[in-house]
Order: sequence, then structure tokens, then C-alpha cells
Amino acid sequence: MERSLYERLGGVEAITAVARAFEDRAAKDDRINQKTNLDRLTKEFVDQLCQDTGGPCTYTGLSLRQAHTNMGVTSGEWDAFMEDLVATLDSFNVGKAEQDELLNKLRPMRADIVQVESPQVGTPLPSAFVPAPPL
Repeated sequence: MERSLYERLGGVEAITAVARAFEDRAAKDDRINQKTNLDRLTKEFVDQLCQDTGGPCTYTGLSLRQAHTNMGVTSGEWDAFMEDLVATLDSFNVGKAEQDELLNKLRPMRADIVQVESPQVGTPLPSAFVPAPPL
């Protein structure tokens, strides 16, 4: 029987390590850090990745569309997010097949996150944005 992507990535401990490293990278990336809630990112990203890769976690956060409402995320910021994720996966020596499988699971989320088709990055949060309640 073929192992799940969750198992091939190394389970929740490995996914958590990648998410923490990604959080550090995102915090330093002026292209996306204005729109990255670091307090929520690690926990919810771990739960989402764990669930979507076949692990035992359950994502209980807002829908991605709800969480990103009025955030004004640009296509350029989405691309920068994905670039940072790939760089993080590379730093953990995640194999190309696993990276491709993971990225293919994430790409459809773009429709729920990107609100502005623009190559701009580092755009401020619009005044209409209301952050999600604390965890």
C-alpha cells in the first residue's frame, strides 16, 4: 500500500518544523509579511497541511475565503508566499515529487485567497479588513 503524503513528509512533527521555518521566512519577507498573521499561521497551517496530506489533524479555522476577506491579497503576494514555501521545503530537503504533490493541493486555494490580480507585493492591509478572532 502506498504511503500517504503526510507519511512521506514525516508526519506532524516534520510538518510543524516546516511551518515554523516558513513562519520565520514569511516574517522577514516584506513582500508578504504585512498580510501574514504569524500568531495564527503556524497552528492553522500545520492543521491544514496535516489534514490535506492525509494526516490525523482536523483544520478547524475559518474557511480560506472568510479568513482572507477584505485582505486585498494580490496574485504577486500569492506567488511570493508560494516561493517562500518552496524555499522552505527545499531547505528541509523535501523531495520534488512530494513538493509537487503538496503544491498541487495548495494551488486551488488561490481562488479563495487572491482578491486582486496584480503583480504588486507588500501591499498594506485595507482598512476594511477585520482580523479573525484570537485562537
